[in-house]
Amino acid sequence: MKQLLILILLTIIFMPSFAQQVPAFGPLPTASQLAWHETEYYWFIHFGPNTFTDKEWGHGDEPEDIFNPTQLDCRQWARTARAAGAKGIIITAKHHDGFCLWPSKYSTHTVRESKWRNGKGDVVKELSLACKEYGLKFGVYLSPWDRNHPKYGTPAYNQVFVNMMTEIFKNYGLIWEFWWDGANGEGPNGKKQVYDWPLFRETVKKLSPNTVVFSDIGPQIRWVGNESGFAGTTNWNLLNVSGFTAGAGAPSTDTLNSGNIYGEKWIPAECDVSIRPGWFYHKEEDEKVKSPEALFNLYLKSAGRGSTLLLNVPPDRRGLINGYDSAALMGFRKLRENSFRQNLLANSSVAVKISGKGKRITSLTDGKQTTYEKVDSMSIQFKTATTINAIMLQEPIQMGQRIIKFRLLLQDKNGTTIKELTGTTVGRKRILSFPSVIASKIQVMIDDAKATPLISEVAAYHINEQLIEQ
Repeated sequence: MKQLLILILLTIIFMPSFAQQVPAFGPLPTASQLAWHETEYYWFIHFGPNTFTDKEWGHGDEPEDIFNPTQLDCRQWARTARAAGAKGIIITAKHHDGFCLWPSKYSTHTVRESKWRNGKGDVVKELSLACKEYGLKFGVYLSPWDRNHPKYGTPAYNQVFVNMMTEIFKNYGLIWEFWWDGANGEGPNGKKQVYDWPLFRETVKKLSPNTVVFSDIGPQIRWVGNESGFAGTTNWNLLNVSGFTAGAGAPSTDTLNSGNIYGEKWIPAECDVSIRPGWFYHKEEDEKVKSPEALFNLYLKSAGRGSTLLLNVPPDRRGLINGYDSAALMGFRKLRENSFRQNLLANSSVAVKISGKGKRITSLTDGKQTTYEKVDSMSIQFKTATTINAIMLQEPIQMGQRIIKFRLLLQDKNGTTIKELTGTTVGRKRILSFPSVIASKIQVMIDDAKATPLISEVAAYHINEQLIEQ
């Protein structure tokens, strides 16, 4: 009930008082998807036998006793995530090796069979409680591929997987996001599984209708088409899914990266990437953790292109977030805070034109995103010439994604354009960064849109020159 009330409140907040003047257009996000868009940056945690074998994909024949994190502390994970500014954590409860981080009744390859905590441990439970304590959203990754389970590769396995999902949803509180990997290889009997995706989707819908589900084609969130952490410079939140399936039957990676301009469903892209070269912890990668600057660049290419950043932070063999990772993460947070602390347009008067008619408003620069305006063009005048190198635009995506093409004209005091930038999609947030210029005026021109173009917020920043998008 609490989750439902939150979703209703979000819908009300994002619904302007004059919504009846502009009809919604095209596929629209649900309240759950709107809430997901707002998370913007959250963590993946890859953890399991691979942590102790230095493999990336386990074979499923690893002895259960190899899993033995002697200092495991999920509260430390959650505490670090919150300190880093992340808003949630998704845990690999079962990777391709089939090892379950909870004592599943439907497997004999679980923490129950390990010597960790004398077989009484439950990583999923500990993390779900830690996320609740620290105010983080909690998500679960469950790979359908299982290289250990004897029923994998037979029709009976689909029900086994449904039973495992049911355990997760019934025993571990609210699951914010559920993650399906599309990988499909051979099991211990040498056979591949024919996944019953319709059954899987219906199971989640029945057990937890407000959970957003990720796969190559949703149904709520899609893969971005790469594991490098960037969305397309054109990024539609829409996708055509008819005739496609998760895994090998998914749309091309180019399509997943950019979406479909007239896609049939609202299925936005999520950018998954690891802070290290691998997805699981490997000591030899301690010196290869991405720098704060590299993480900031990924933020610009994910959240700054209307997507979200799902950053993998793998615990080490102790069961702790390693110091190398946490140092980079705190630096990343500092860069975000310093870069976007001061909106140089805050509460500025904006001259807006639509269909040849103009007016002046301040609602697009107040940072609240609770209203929007119909916009063919916008003009913002600085009080004095100002150095800028980043501009942010936002669309009210609850009304649909509309803008196809736009231009930004940076002008001097005489109205002469000194720099012109072009862009395509906007979506929830679009950040364009560029070498610094001293401008007296910004003109935003909407050159093409699928329906009446709408803008909910505009901002300008002067970030460290070394941080502009690479």
